[in-house]
Amino acid sequence: MSDAVDIEAVDKASQYLVDGEGTEILVIFAHGAGANRDSDFMMQMATALGSHNIRVVRFNFPYMRANALDGKRRPPDRAPKLMLDFNAHIAFLKDTYSPKKVILMGKSMGGRMAAMVAADTVVDGVICLGYPFIPLKGGEPRLSPIVECKAPLLVIQGERDKFGGKGVVDAWPEMKAAQLQWLIDGDHSFKPRKASGVTYDENMAQAVTYCQQFIEAS
Repeated sequence: MSDAVDIEAVDKASQYLVDGEGTEILVIFAHGAGANRDSDFMMQMATALGSHNIRVVRFNFPYMRANALDGKRRPPDRAPKLMLDFNAHIAFLKDTYSPKKVILMGKSMGGRMAAMVAADTVVDGVICLGYPFIPLKGGEPRLSPIVECKAPLLVIQGERDKFGGKGVVDAWPEMKAAQLQWLIDGDHSFKPRKASGVTYDENMAQAVTYCQQFIEAS
């Protein structure tokens, strides 16, 4: 695939999923590395936010669109290609809906890409759901996107997230650049253990509330 992106081709190939009919606020929601826009997590978050007069649009990155065409499983594209594609969606959806406010939201890798895009692309806010701070194969924490993001930034993280949990992430001085909200005993997908006394649905509802509050304030 060339570096050039055809907006009409992107729209046709991705077949956007839209939740909510709000006209003023547009949330562009990017998936994580291993699960596409149709995952239960993506659907639950989009549906819940969409019920609050917010238009939420989900899309697939290029490698996921290719997976859908031939059924083969591919690793994520490299960051420059993902960011180029993300920007193509932003431009197309802004032109399509003419919202007053644009928020980029992403699950895991999608949140990281959203923060990276917002270093150069003007948007009203970025929401990262389970940010992948610590590479599981080793390496330095992925803090540059947090620091370099030009838009107001919200990170919602499970306390037990293996990519960066409570007691680790909140100790980094770089996190002063973002709002950080914790979900009780949540893992990377916000699921708590039964012994925690909190349910998955309660954590998801709390995440939606944090998103709403952030969007209203952005």
